[in-house]
Amino acid sequence: MNLDSIGKVGVVGAGTMGNGIAQVCAASGYDVVMRDIEEEFVENGLEAIDDSLSRFVSKDRLSAEDVKGVKNRITGTTDLTDLADCDLVIEAAVEKMGIKRDIFADLEDVTDENAVLATNTSTLSITTIANATEREDRVIGLHFMNPVPIMEGVEVVVGEKTGDETVELAHAFAEDLGKTTWESDDKPGFVTNRILMPWINEGIRAFDEGVASKEDIDAGMELGTNVPMGPLTLADHIGLDICLDASETLSEELGDRYKPAYLLKRKVEAGDLGKKTGTGFYEYK
Repeated sequence: MNLDSIGKVGVVGAGTMGNGIAQVCAASGYDVVMRDIEEEFVENGLEAIDDSLSRFVSKDRLSAEDVKGVKNRITGTTDLTDLADCDLVIEAAVEKMGIKRDIFADLEDVTDENAVLATNTSTLSITTIANATEREDRVIGLHFMNPVPIMEGVEVVVGEKTGDETVELAHAFAEDLGKTTWESDDKPGFVTNRILMPWINEGIRAFDEGVASKEDIDAGMELGTNVPMGPLTLADHIGLDICLDASETLSEELGDRYKPAYLLKRKVEAGDLGKKTGTGFYEYK
């Protein structure tokens, strides 16, 4: 099992993460099948890819010919069996264990037994997801960062029964996409969200408790710690619903230190999910 064995990549989920993963795979020369459960979701995903590629052209990072090649390598579908001849499938569905396990059980049936199955989960157990299949040695976590076409890193998460060859392939594949990888054991939150979610929640609590304005909290962290975004801006970009789901999962696994901030819950209940809805801690056009 090596990088040359991957010719076609499947992506399950055409949302923000799924269409970003599809784009970077196609931009690196892979044929990609992007699947979602409704045609509307697939079309929205393809439109998001178009918009993203247009921004790359406007910044002279891609040519019109490059864009044509990328788009020609991506096929959208609602039929999971269209992933039957994919050598690697990356699941990027919602952060719900039951849904992910159902997807992996279905992928077990429709894909070749030698295909590698990866999940883009940011907090859920790779081992538990893999257990829905008969190929646990070929299931791994490939946690891309958002926005996928821009962010450099990919977290490779190793399940209890993930094989060494699968781990090596995951690193090689992500690096072939132009990414830099780091590796985590299958512990709650892995490296990134285990550390990131308490930071975001504490920023939200500081704002809610009147420590400072949201602008000053973000400025203090950006200028004081040299991060590109403060916690409130970053939460808006990730999606407040995603932050809440991740925090709740970590709280269940690791206790009250990961308990989501009250204001985060209130924002999600109000439907203010951040940049993707136009309103979060900040307003977006």
